[in-house]
Amino acid sequence: MGLRINTNIASINAQRQLGKQSARTNHALAAMSSGSRIVTAADDAAGLSISENIKGQTRGLKMAKYNAENAVSLIQVSEGGLNEISNILIRLRELGVQAASDTVSDVERGFLNLEATQLVEEADRIAKTTRFGNKTLLDGAGEELEFHVGPFGGAENIVSYKITADATGSTLGYDGIQVDSKDSARDTLQKVDDAINQIGALRADFGAVQSRMNSTSSNLDIQYENLAAANSRLRDADIAYESAELASSQVLNNAAVGVLAQANTVGNQALRLLN
Repeated sequence: MGLRINTNIASINAQRQLGKQSARTNHALAAMSSGSRIVTAADDAAGLSISENIKGQTRGLKMAKYNAENAVSLIQVSEGGLNEISNILIRLRELGVQAASDTVSDVERGFLNLEATQLVEEADRIAKTTRFGNKTLLDGAGEELEFHVGPFGGAENIVSYKITADATGSTLGYDGIQVDSKDSARDTLQKVDDAINQIGALRADFGAVQSRMNSTSSNLDIQYENLAAANSRLRDADIAYESAELASSQVLNNAAVGVLAQANTVGNQALRLLN
């Protein structure tokens, strides 16, 4: 091959190699700094598309879990109100047993009846005012709730639950309870026992729904974990690989710079012949 001064092929080749190694260096640096293997869509177009779909699904799962947890909170508020009403009924039963005995006089029964009246009013008030946001829970409103607990829009992603709990005194039969006489105190025992049984049934219903929502939340956690792992395999940078790429590209980049410097002196050889 003759000596040429118009076109330096060796220099052009060295420049191409230098550009190639510089691009490798820049990509490795971008991957390590962002933590993402896919710096641009051109790196893996199909992988990027799949990753974005999984990313949207995981975001949906995260919000669905939040919905499920809020549903559990709603049930817990309801069950907490029923628990306190149950405590009140148990206390009313104590007062009924105490007032049914002649170990207390009518005057003392009157004092016991004062407490019983206040407890009945409080139990009814709890039933009518227990709320989650603006939704009443224990007054028999019968509102049907839908909990969206999936990342997609189909009906299979919805858990429906109708709140039929009615713990008011008129429904459970504890309104108007009196312990001002032996007979009324003994009648109170049966009424309170019936109300306690009904409260137990309502709490069992809430407990069943809460158990379901806990299982739903656990399933969402598993799905989120597995999808996050899948997205990581698609998207996340392998730092060991990228660091090796960086080291390799930097060595070759330095070599290309040296070769380019040598290639740029080839023209001088031709000039020496002219001299």
